[in-house]
Amino acid sequence: MLDELKEEAIVNKVGGRFKLSTLIQKRMIMLNTGARPLVDVRGGDRMATVIQEILQDKIYLDASGQVQARGLSAGDAARRAMLTDISDAGSSSDD
Repeated sequence: MLDELKEEAIVNKVGGRFKLSTLIQKRMIMLNTGARPLVDVRGGDRMATVIQEILQDKIYLDASGQVQARGLSAGDAARRAMLTDISDAGSSSDD
């Protein structure tokens, strides 16, 4: 029963099961491709990390369905940069 209440709490926090699934999938891909976790989780389990990031209001899906970080201090700029999609960085030219 307690697990069911916890599950409903996280579903409601994100705004539905589909959004929760999407947020988890996108954040897992980010972590698997080198993004740094925004919370410390014992054992380094990525799924537990993502769940804690959601429960601690560290990440959310914006209106366009992209993962965003929330409430980061200036000292977390490097972590915020890791959340941005590499394709958003653009290319630079030295001409």
